[in-house]
Amino acid sequence: MIRLAPVLAVLVMIGPVAAGLVGTLLPALGWLPVLGGHRVSLDTFRALLAEPGLETSVWLSLSVGLGSTLAAFCLAVGFTAAAHGTRLFRAARRLISPLLSVPHVTLALGLAFLIAPSGWAARLLSPWATGWQRPPDLLIVQDPNGLSLALGLVLKETPFLFLMLLAALGGLPTDRILSATRTLGYRPMTGWLKAVLPQAYPRLRLPIFAVLAFATSTVDMAILLGPSTPAPLAVRVVQWMGDPDLARRFVGSAGAVLQAGIAAAAILLWIAGERLIAWAGGAWIRRGGRGRGDTAVRAAAMAAMTALGMLAVLALAALAVWAVAGPWRFPAALPATLSAEGWLRDGDALWAAAGTTATVALAATAIALVLVVGCLERETRTGSRPGRAVDWLLYAPLIVPQVAFLFGVQVLLVVARLDGSWLAVVWSHLVFVLPYVFLSLAGAWRRFDTRYIAVARSLGRSATAVLISVTLPMLARPVATAAAVGAAVSVALYLPTLFAGAGRIETLTTEAVARSASGDRRVIAAYGLLQICLPLAGFALAGLAARRFSRPR
Repeated sequence: MIRLAPVLAVLVMIGPVAAGLVGTLLPALGWLPVLGGHRVSLDTFRALLAEPGLETSVWLSLSVGLGSTLAAFCLAVGFTAAAHGTRLFRAARRLISPLLSVPHVTLALGLAFLIAPSGWAARLLSPWATGWQRPPDLLIVQDPNGLSLALGLVLKETPFLFLMLLAALGGLPTDRILSATRTLGYRPMTGWLKAVLPQAYPRLRLPIFAVLAFATSTVDMAILLGPSTPAPLAVRVVQWMGDPDLARRFVGSAGAVLQAGIAAAAILLWIAGERLIAWAGGAWIRRGGRGRGDTAVRAAAMAAMTALGMLAVLALAALAVWAVAGPWRFPAALPATLSAEGWLRDGDALWAAAGTTATVALAATAIALVLVVGCLERETRTGSRPGRAVDWLLYAPLIVPQVAFLFGVQVLLVVARLDGSWLAVVWSHLVFVLPYVFLSLAGAWRRFDTRYIAVARSLGRSATAVLISVTLPMLARPVATAAAVGAAVSVALYLPTLFAGAGRIETLTTEAVARSASGDRRVIAAYGLLQICLPLAGFALAGLAARRFSRPR
């Protein structure tokens, strides 16, 4: 089993992506016999180009994706450079896991409840500061330029890039480098940017590409925060795929191929920007300036990250207040009474969705954990480390836009008569859960002192017995944390559930997005709040399990 684990893991991650891309590309070229497509041609792309508003959809996807990723990168790098070694930096490190466990949909709903014209921010400021007795006639959420969508993406992706940056710094002697720059007279932030960032950045590239691919192709956040006439391209692709006219599947497939092209274009533009910055940054480093004026920049970077964190907390607080709100007229700052109406009105469907979400997450995480432990244990036994190619394999399901290959996966599931089943949803979640579990656990596993294993083997224990009685108990905390991360990823998945579940498997994420159009904020908030409770419960259980299994016996 240990020997086969790497092969199985690669098949789980790459198999669906490759098969799904083929299954999307063929209908895009007009070939899908079951729907009457028997001839390969470019007519489908011509039909796609004739769609009204396509240029605007493409521009929205590209501009929002690039802009939000650039903003999240600048915030993560700027804050780390400015606050490294400070009390604020240590506090941010402790808060990063809870922030990462917040699903995209939950954060988007909370942000919409906060910044909408009738949202909590307007209520807190009215009428004493604004003079508003009624919600203003302003288009803030779902604005035509996608600014609210970009803000939501920055809120969600900055903690992820910050965590990836921390992981990159873990392999560098950062403190010694900064001590050397200080002795040479560099200010702290300038020294970090000139001496640490060039060494850490290569390890940050793949996570940035994953963020770019997600930001240019997000569907759930775009439905909640993005414009609708026209919507970003990924949303329109999903609409074409779900059109009652089956012939629209061909246009949807062509749109999915175009979406993959947009993600690739965003990555190429980023690489071009990298080279420009490297050229300009090299000249900046060679000039040798010590950065005597970086105090104001440091303060601005720390203030920006603090403001972003406060905005995220306020968004979640707005969601929590709406979940228990009774009658709440504008411009009252708080509801007149508290009520459980939002939880009771749709109670059966709410708890059924929560049950499905939990069972799918547990199954996908358990399978992913077994495969990842098997891969890492094989590394330990053979003493070989995978090369850079394995990193690309790990990030492949994250870099290829979901909408570009999930339709092909759905076609395969239909052929195998598995679409709309619980197993199909677990399998589709496993494709995305496995890379995150591997990335969460690999660092701690590879740093494990193998002398413990050598001592246990010298006492006559088998390799499997050593794994169960020595390695896993001593690594209980990172294993439990990786499991919690995997469960949080599964809870947040929208498109894989939608395509593999064929609309018959309902989770908290799919229901929260579906009910966002109802306008009933209490019910929507109940779904959103329960969606965040599951990952937090997972992290709490992970902490308890780690204490239980790592206790000396």
